[in-house]
Amino acid sequence: MMDVEIDRLAEELDSRLHRADEQLERQFPGERPGRQPVHTVYVPADRFRAGLSQSWGAHARAVLDEHSDVFTDVVAGFGLAGEDLVGRVRTKLASEPIEDLRIDFEDGYGNRGDDAEDKDAVAAARALAGALRDGGAPPFHGIRMKCLEAPTRRRALRTLSTFLGELVSAGASLDGFVITLPKVTSVDQVESMVFVCGQLEQSLALGAGALAFEIQVETPQSILGPDGTALVARMVHASDGRCTALHYGTYDYSAFCGIAAEFQSMAHPVADYAKLVMQAAAAGTGVRLSDGSTNILPVGDADSIRSGWQLHLGFVRRSLERGYYQGWDLHPAQLPTRYAATIGFYRAGLDRAEARLRNYVTKTESAILDEPATARALADFILRALHCGATTAPEIQAATSLGPEA
Repeated sequence: MMDVEIDRLAEELDSRLHRADEQLERQFPGERPGRQPVHTVYVPADRFRAGLSQSWGAHARAVLDEHSDVFTDVVAGFGLAGEDLVGRVRTKLASEPIEDLRIDFEDGYGNRGDDAEDKDAVAAARALAGALRDGGAPPFHGIRMKCLEAPTRRRALRTLSTFLGELVSAGASLDGFVITLPKVTSVDQVESMVFVCGQLEQSLALGAGALAFEIQVETPQSILGPDGTALVARMVHASDGRCTALHYGTYDYSAFCGIAAEFQSMAHPVADYAKLVMQAAAAGTGVRLSDGSTNILPVGDADSIRSGWQLHLGFVRRSLERGYYQGWDLHPAQLPTRYAATIGFYRAGLDRAEARLRNYVTKTESAILDEPATARALADFILRALHCGATTAPEIQAATSLGPEA
C-alpha cells in the first residue's frame, strides 16, 4: 500500500475513532500520580485530638518495647527476621506513625443526636486545623460522614458542611483531605455526592475540584447491580474524577452476604470476590484500592498480643501480594505489624526489582525480558518502597542509577 493511501486510511480511522479515543483518555487516564498511604486509621470523631498521631505512635512503641521478644518471633515466623527491619519499623513509628487518618462520624461514632454531633464536628475540625498548623497532622486525612441513605442523609450533609466550614474558616489547607462516603448502594448516590461537592465548593469559595471522596464498598449492591453488571465500575465513572479510592468494608459486606460473625474476614471468599471486581473496575482509572480491617486486636496478655500480631501481619502481607497496597487499622498496637509487613514485603523484593529495572533502562541482556508495562510496575514497586520507609532515595540511586523523579 502506498504512503498516500496509508495517510488517507489513517485520517479515516482518526475520524471514526475520535470519540472512542476521547472516551478512553477521559475514562482511563492511568495511575494516579503521587503517594498512596499504606493504611487508613479510623478514629471516632469525639476521640480525635490534635496530637493523636503522636500518641498512637508512642502507644505503638510502648507495646513494641514491652513485647519485643514476641514481636521478633512473629516477624521471624513470616521470614522477616532482622534488626534492620525492626529498626525501620521503630523509625517509622517515631517519624510518621499514621499516614492517613479518617475522623469517623459513621459506624465508629454512631447516632448521638444533632447537638452532640454538631459540637464534635466543630471540635474535630478545629483540632485538625491545629494539627495542620503545627505540623502534627498525618499527610493524608479527612472524615467519614454518614451515608446518603434517606434516614441519615440530612445528618450526613450537616456534619460535612459544618466540618468543612470550620476547617476553611481556620485557614487550613485541603491538600491531602478526602471524604469517605460509606455504604454506597447506587450510582445515583455517587452522582449526588459529586453535586454536593460542587455546591460546597461554591458556598465555601473553594476552587473547582478541591473536594475529593472515596467510595466505601460495604454492600453487595455496589458490586453487582440489579441488571447483573458490576455497579462499582459505573460508580467510578460517575464520580467526575472526584473519586480517589475504593475502600472495602469487611464486616458490613460480609454481614450483608449472610456470613456468620465468626467467619467474617478479609480472606473470606466473598471478600476476595468483591475485591477482585473492585480491582478490575478501578484498573487504569486513577482510582486506588484499599482493603478492609480485622477487628481481632493485639491487646491483653502476651499470648493475645502474639495471636493478634500474627493475624494482622498475615492479612497485611496477603493484601500486598494481591495488589491491595492500603488497608485499615483500628488500634495503635496494629501499627508495628502494619509496618513490619509492608516494609518487609518491599525489602524482600527490592533487590530483584531494582536489578530488573536497571537492566531494562540500560538495555542489558538478562534472563527476564521485561516489557514497558512491567517496567512501570517495577518503578511503582520501588517508589512504594521509598514512600513507606523501606528504602531511601540514595539507596535507589545507587541500585538503579535513577533518582525518584526518574
